[in-house]
Amino acid sequence: MQVGVKLSSLRTDFPIDGIVRLCDGVGFHQNRFALRRASDGGAGMHVFFSVGEPSGDQHAACLIDELRRRQPSLRVTGYGGPLMEQAGCQLLFPLTNMAVMGIFAVIPKLWEFYQLYRKAKDYLARHKPDVVVLVDFPGFNFWIAKAAKAQGIPVAYYMPPQLWAWAPWRIRKVRKFVDLVLSGLPFETEWYAKRGIPALYVGHPFFDEVAEHPLDASFLREWTPSRGRTVALLPGSRRHEVEHNWPLLQEAARRLYARHPNTQFLIANYKESQRQWCQNEYRNSGAEVPLTFFVGKTSEIIQLADCAMMVSGSVSLEMLARGTPATVVYCAGRVTYLIGRLLVTIKYFSLPNLIANRPLMPEHLCVGDPEPAIQALTADVDRWLSDPATLTQIQAEFAELKRSIGAAGATKRVAEVIEHRWLMPPEDFAKAA
Repeated sequence: MQVGVKLSSLRTDFPIDGIVRLCDGVGFHQNRFALRRASDGGAGMHVFFSVGEPSGDQHAACLIDELRRRQPSLRVTGYGGPLMEQAGCQLLFPLTNMAVMGIFAVIPKLWEFYQLYRKAKDYLARHKPDVVVLVDFPGFNFWIAKAAKAQGIPVAYYMPPQLWAWAPWRIRKVRKFVDLVLSGLPFETEWYAKRGIPALYVGHPFFDEVAEHPLDASFLREWTPSRGRTVALLPGSRRHEVEHNWPLLQEAARRLYARHPNTQFLIANYKESQRQWCQNEYRNSGAEVPLTFFVGKTSEIIQLADCAMMVSGSVSLEMLARGTPATVVYCAGRVTYLIGRLLVTIKYFSLPNLIANRPLMPEHLCVGDPEPAIQALTADVDRWLSDPATLTQIQAEFAELKRSIGAAGATKRVAEVIEHRWLMPPEDFAKAA
């Protein structure tokens, strides 16, 4: 079986025969189908997902749509979020509601995570799906992978854990419990392959979603200013991220408005509860700044914005795809920061910077006193709003990077790999081989 590929040979246009060569052979498929007949009486194929992040919910929902388009009788179950449920996944638990970062945010939820692991372990033993697909969320998903392997169920990791960034010794768990890594980043694929992990570069689904997501034309018309500039504020998708980072973004916006009074500020909230929280904080602050809050309009706001202030996250790739310069902040507690210094092995924490291996997006880590980060955010955006040529230069650099890694089609490629490796009847697989 192909273990990995060199960076120079990474492709996202691989042919069907290349996918077939990734498989373990017709005997593997015959065994899986025999198991299916024994466990479910010949029922349709079954995929179990475990997804714990809001961005993963979006990626998995698109993948489920594509898999069900290919196999309408496909049964999809697992842990995830509302978008997956809308796509036809039978949710056993809304795991994205438990998305947290940092050891001290996880500790209060340990017992609940353990109960969910036991529930999944029992479910996998009783139903024996044809494949388990994991998306990010490694602290919990490694346990799901272990439970699946104990039942002889293959495991695919789509958008795998960023072990190259921190705690790389966890690669032992990937090697032991994961059959195939489906990576959205070229350097990540190479990192896994060099360590003997079967890895395939498929492209990043964010570029699919940007290419395929129709923007709300009426919203764009309504909020395109007749004069002045637009600055986007993205306070994060997790509750604790919003609560820690929004005060900094709000204060930076207040200072910017004092310098650029013709600027409008559009806030892209992930959930209605988060919008209400941010709006209440804004009202309580007494600041007189034209902040307007939205839910479900992130893509439109990024498209409209001349530049942005954002909390670190995978949405930075949409900034890249839409050519919107952004300055990035992340607040961490002192203990979390000290632990991170021992574990983190990378120079940058924004994906575009990691891909480019240079600071395309200014990054600011806030530990303790927020004033230095507020000043830095304000200075970045002030410079961009004061000098349009600087904005144009950054947009050109974004466009160049996007051309090198931003090809759409990741979701279809992943669906094709999963279908041909684990969901294809043995007679069809033999024809493809």
